[in-house]
Amino acid sequence: MTATRLPGVSLGAIYRYPVKGLSAQAMDCVDLRPGEPLPWDRAFAIENGPGRFDPLKPTHVPKISFLTLMRHADLATVTSTFEPETQTLTISRDGGQVARGSLATPAGRAIIAQFFAEYMKDSLKGPPKVVHAQGHVLSDATETCVHIVSLASVADLERLAAQPLDPIRFRPNLIVTGAAAWSEFDWVGRTVKIGEVEFDVIERTQRCAATNVDPSSGRRDIDIPAMLLRNRGHSDMGVYARVKTPGRLRVGDVVSLA
Repeated sequence: MTATRLPGVSLGAIYRYPVKGLSAQAMDCVDLRPGEPLPWDRAFAIENGPGRFDPLKPTHVPKISFLTLMRHADLATVTSTFEPETQTLTISRDGGQVARGSLATPAGRAIIAQFFAEYMKDSLKGPPKVVHAQGHVLSDATETCVHIVSLASVADLERLAAQPLDPIRFRPNLIVTGAAAWSEFDWVGRTVKIGEVEFDVIERTQRCAATNVDPSSGRRDIDIPAMLLRNRGHSDMGVYARVKTPGRLRVGDVVSLA
C-alpha cells in the first residue's frame, strides 16, 4: 500500500477500557493483530441484573443489559485500574481503594460485583454480575474495531459548548492530533496507516447520551448529541476502524492516508 503522510498529524494517545463503562487505561504502546481490538479492551462488562449474555455462546448484546455511562453516570465517580498479568481490577473512590479482585477467578469477580451491588443499588435491576468470554469484545459496536477520535474535532465542539470537554468523554481508543477538525470523516472507506499498523476505516461513530457525562465528575453537564445535531447537522464524533495489518502502535507515530 502506498500511503501519503498527513502533515503534522500523529497519534496523541492510546486508551483501552478493560471493563465496559469504567475508566480508561492509558498506554504508551500496544501490539495489534488483524481483526482484533486492543488487548483487553472491553473484555469485561457488568450485567445489570439477570442478562442475556452467555459466555459459552457469546454474541453481541445491547448495551442496556450492562452498567454503562449512558444510564449510570455514577460509574464516572469511581476510577479503576487493571493489571493484565493477573486480571486484577482495583476500584477507587476519592483517592481510596474500595474494592480489588482478580477477574480471572469467581471470588474476585464476586468482590467487584458486590461493590457495585451496594454502590449502584438504586439503579440496578437485580444483582450485578461481571461477565467475560475469551476472545469476545463487549463493545457497543457489532463488529470488532478500534475507535479513533480527532483532538481538533473535540476542540471545535469545545468552542461550540463554551466549556472544556475531556476527549475521554467519547471513549476513544486512539486520539489523533494535528488533523483538521472533522477531517477524519473523510477517512471512511479508506485505509489509514498509523506508524506500522494499517486500519480500514469503516464508519462514523454516532454518539449517544453516554457522552453527556463528564468523566471526571459523573455529572450530566451538556447534551452532546443534540448540540452536534443543532450545529453540525449530525450526532457523530470519531470513526470506527478495523485493524488490517499487524504491528506495534506507539504514541507519537505519524498518520498516513491511502
